[in-house]
Amino acid sequence: METRNLSAICCSSCAEMDDIFSRLLSLTSCLTRRIIEFIEGILSRDFIRSSSDINPSGSKLSSSACNDNKFSSVDYASSSRDCNSRSGTGFLERDVSDMEDQSLINSGLGIVNRYYHRGVRFIFKGLMLPILFFEFAWGSAMASWRFCCYHMRCMQARIQSVVSRVLKTLHGSSDDIGWLQSAPGMAPVEDGSARFLELLQGIRNGVHKLPDSFVYLLIPGLFSNHGPLYFVSTKRFFSKMGLACHIAKIHSEASVEHNAWELKEYIEELYWGSGKRVMLLGHSKGGVDAAAALAIYSQELRDKVAGLALVQSPYGGTPMASDILREGQVADKETRRIMEFLICKLIKGDIRALEDLTYEKRREFIRNHKLPENIPLISFHSEASVGPGVIATMSHIAHAELPWLPRILSNEDREDAIIAVRKVPVIAPVSAAMALTALHLQLRYGEKSDGLVTCRDAEVPGSVVVKPDKKLDHSWMVYSSWKKQPTEPDSCEMCEALFTMLLDLGTN
Repeated sequence: METRNLSAICCSSCAEMDDIFSRLLSLTSCLTRRIIEFIEGILSRDFIRSSSDINPSGSKLSSSACNDNKFSSVDYASSSRDCNSRSGTGFLERDVSDMEDQSLINSGLGIVNRYYHRGVRFIFKGLMLPILFFEFAWGSAMASWRFCCYHMRCMQARIQSVVSRVLKTLHGSSDDIGWLQSAPGMAPVEDGSARFLELLQGIRNGVHKLPDSFVYLLIPGLFSNHGPLYFVSTKRFFSKMGLACHIAKIHSEASVEHNAWELKEYIEELYWGSGKRVMLLGHSKGGVDAAAALAIYSQELRDKVAGLALVQSPYGGTPMASDILREGQVADKETRRIMEFLICKLIKGDIRALEDLTYEKRREFIRNHKLPENIPLISFHSEASVGPGVIATMSHIAHAELPWLPRILSNEDREDAIIAVRKVPVIAPVSAAMALTALHLQLRYGEKSDGLVTCRDAEVPGSVVVKPDKKLDHSWMVYSSWKKQPTEPDSCEMCEALFTMLLDLGTN
C-alpha cells in the first residue's frame, strides 16, 4: 500500500509539472503573437500617415502661380506671398503630425517593452522553479547527511570510549606489577631467607640477641587506628624482655608525606629522650611511611636510625589500590566517590592514603626520593594460602569489655560475691578475606601475594629479601590467630628475628 501511495503521489506531481509547463508555453506564444501584431499595426499606421502628407493638387497650384510671367509685378508679389503662406502652413501641419506619430510610436514601444519584460521575467521565474527546487532538495540532503555524519561520529567516539574503558579495566595492572625489578638504575637485592630462618630457630630455642641499647619502634599500616590489637602482642612481647618498644602514634589514614613528617618528629623525640638509636619495623603502609621519612629527611635521621625492616609493604605499589583508583576504566568516578565516602566521611581519613599506594604515585615518589645507602634494609614478603581450610581460620582483631557480672561461688561465700570484668574476644575471618583476594590476584595476574601486596612489589631495591617457609597472609604479622600452633613460630618471634637480622647487617 505504501508503494502504491508513493507512485500515485509521484504521478500526480509529474502531471502538475507538465500542466504548468504547457501553460507557460501557451502564454509565451500568445504574448509573442500579440507583440508582433502590435508592432505591425504601428508600422502600417505610420506608413499611411507619411504617405498622406504628399498632396499633388496643392503642389501644382503653387508651381503654376509662381512661374506665370504674364502677371504684373503687383500680382506677382501677391501670388508670392500666398505661396509662401501656404508652404509655411503645410510644414507646421507636417511637424505636428510627425510629433503625434512619434509619441504614438514611443508609447507603443513602451507598452511592448513593459509587456515583454514582464513576460520574460515570468518565463524566467517559471524556468527557475526546477533549479530552486533542486537547490532546496540538495541543501536538505546535505543537511541530513551532515546531521547523520555528526551523530555517527558521536556514536563512534562513544563506542571507542566504552571499548577503551573496558580494555583498560581488563588490562588492569599487568604492566605495573614488579616494575622495580625492570626499572633502570635500581640496586639488586640479596636473599637472606636462610639467615632469617636460622635466627628464628635460635629464638625459638631461647637464644635472644637483641640488646637494650636501641629503641624499637613498630609502625602500623593502613586502617590500624581502627584495630585496637594492632601490634599489641608484639609490643608486650618485647616489653617482657626488658626492651624499649613503642608503637608509632600516627594517623594511618593520612598521606605518605604527612606520616613521614610525623615519623621524623617521633624518631627525633625518642632519640633525644633516650639517647639511643631507633630501629624501625613497618608493616604494610607503615613500611612505606618509614621509608619515605628516611628518604625525605635523610640528613636529619641519618645518625638516629639503626635500620628499617619493611614487612609486607607495597614499596613499589599494589594492584589493589591501582585497580580501585585507576582513571579511565569502567565506573572510575563512581568507584572513587565510594572510596572517598568510606575513607574521608566514614573513618575521617584522607583519600591520599590509598592513592599514594598506586603504581603511578609510587613511581613518582621513588624517582624523586632515594633511600640512603648507609642504613640496613630488610624486605619481608609472604604468600597467602588459598586452600579451603583457610576459610575456617579466624583472627583475633579486638576484644570487647562487658559490664561486670557478680559470680556466686558457694553458699558460705555468698556474702563475698566477686565482681569480675569479663573480656570477650572479637574475631573475624580476616584470613578468609585475604585468601580470596590472593586467589583473585593469582588468577588475574598470575602473581603470588599475601592478599594485598604482591611479592615482587614488596622487594625494596638494595635490601635483603626475606621469604618465610610458611604461607602467611597480610594480617598474620599483626593479628594473632585464634588457634595458635605451639610448634609454629608466631608473629612476635618473627619480628624479633627481623630486628636481630637488622642488628647483624648493621654490625657487618
